[in-house]
Amino acid sequence: MTTANARSGPAEGASRLTAVVTGASSGIGRATAQRLVADGWEVLAVARREERLQELAAETGCAVLAVDVTDDESVAALARRAQELFGPTLNAIVHVAGGALGVDPVAEADLGKWQAMYDRNVLGALRVTRALLPAVRASGRGDVLFVTSVAGHEAYPGGSGYNAAKAGEHMLARTLRLELNGERVRVIEVAPGMVRTEEFSLVRLGDAEAADAVYDGVEQPLTAADCADVISYALNAPHHVNLDLVTVRPLAQAAAHQVARHQGL
Repeated sequence: MTTANARSGPAEGASRLTAVVTGASSGIGRATAQRLVADGWEVLAVARREERLQELAAETGCAVLAVDVTDDESVAALARRAQELFGPTLNAIVHVAGGALGVDPVAEADLGKWQAMYDRNVLGALRVTRALLPAVRASGRGDVLFVTSVAGHEAYPGGSGYNAAKAGEHMLARTLRLELNGERVRVIEVAPGMVRTEEFSLVRLGDAEAADAVYDGVEQPLTAADCADVISYALNAPHHVNLDLVTVRPLAQAAAHQVARHQGL
């Protein structure tokens, strides 16, 4: 996907577009920060793990800050840092922080894992949106982009907790779009299907062998860079073009629970 003819960013010499990217220590968040810097954006990349953020800063030159999106004081510090870096306006919030925990059936649900998923995926996105939305509204060219999941649109066995959390984040995006109608702020949702990253399935399942088995026989699962490509296109498209919801899957995946697997691949 190319954005060469679609970019609506500033002309050479003008102020660069600015973005806060959450969940930037690994996976889609990290790839998105890398891609936006390459696109010419000024990026503040945030996540909980400072060491990984420092590696990203050394690689790309982006600004970084250790932030826990489930903590009010940490998110307030994020808002202050964004203002220090970018002034009173901000062009984009990219919500990637989140993740899944476990594959328990409903009858055996671990309430602690459900609570953690809701806190990270829904309330975390809400906290960051609430803190940074005034600056996005003031920019005159604002975007709030949520990276959700096909799990927020399609139920599957063992997915109930993550299904519920991502459905909640999906509804947050839909409601915000209605509430901001008439303002110069786009609300965008990118819902990936199967993406092979270094940590998502490992964190969810807690076992490297089980995590690898998720992708067994699947020809070319999506990569974090594939998702960052879609995010980049959505953010750089002319600002009157709003990609309300983009579902992106590997060719091998027809639904959240239906994936073509071939022996020997």
